[in-house]
Amino acid sequence: METVTYHKPVLLHAAVDGLNIQSGGCYVDVTFGGGGHSAEILNRLSGGRLVAFDQDADAKANVHADPKFTLVEDNFRNLFAGLENVHALPVDGLLADLGVSSHQFDVAERGFSIRFNAELDMRMDQSQSLSAKDVVNYYPEEELAAVFRNYGELPAARKMAAAIVQARAEKFIVTVDDLKSVVSRFAPRAKENTFYAVLFQALRIEVNDELSALKELLEQSAQVIRKGGRLVVISYHSLEDRLVKNFINTGNFAGEVQKDFYGNPIGQLFKAVNRKPMEASEEEVEGNPRARSAKMRIAERI
Repeated sequence: METVTYHKPVLLHAAVDGLNIQSGGCYVDVTFGGGGHSAEILNRLSGGRLVAFDQDADAKANVHADPKFTLVEDNFRNLFAGLENVHALPVDGLLADLGVSSHQFDVAERGFSIRFNAELDMRMDQSQSLSAKDVVNYYPEEELAAVFRNYGELPAARKMAAAIVQARAEKFIVTVDDLKSVVSRFAPRAKENTFYAVLFQALRIEVNDELSALKELLEQSAQVIRKGGRLVVISYHSLEDRLVKNFINTGNFAGEVQKDFYGNPIGQLFKAVNRKPMEASEEEVEGNPRARSAKMRIAERI
């Protein structure tokens, strides 16, 4: 029987190197998933502690049987409260590997992938009510267009929203293929898969409120990481990376440098360790295609 990998961690050693692990330190992996990054962190701890977060109930199957390890079953937007509840404040480093795990893409019924004709779902937390099916069938046309425009930067956002509203008036849009059949005419020739991937990304971001959650995580990271501690974030699209870059460089998400009365910069909470984002090697991408779009930024709390 073929062994199925839950999730192959991206930039595994580089990410954990970026945390500058102290053997007795306290660390948090806010995107536990298959537990790959967590396992490497635990390998480098002789004492200390690792707390991991994951809102997906499927991730519990990957919990490490290690007394140094604690899993918090929650969204990382609740970082401070979660760490406080398990008495793990402050921490020496935080790792976030954003986006969707291979497991979520590969399990058809989760509805994340364009490869399967499954019901539109895309919920990372399967206990929440809002799904992709709800978004496409109930959102007003203007809100649908905003989702496609803001989270997918799709040029035909307004026309696609109108087509969906017209189609759903006759029949509910339930499955991946239902949605594809409605919007297929907007897909550029020979770039259909890229088009559908970006469309699904936009819906997934909306369903899981991903950008708001990321902002809350970054703001709270400054509260929980001690001075000199590290922040390591791996993102997979420009919307995420821009937020991370701006927050590290300026302390806000607009990327605007704030200055005091005398013209001195204020508000910056981290300093960048790597000025340019680190990317996966060709060798890693060949073995793990998901790594192709990964960009990793490392910062130190000041």
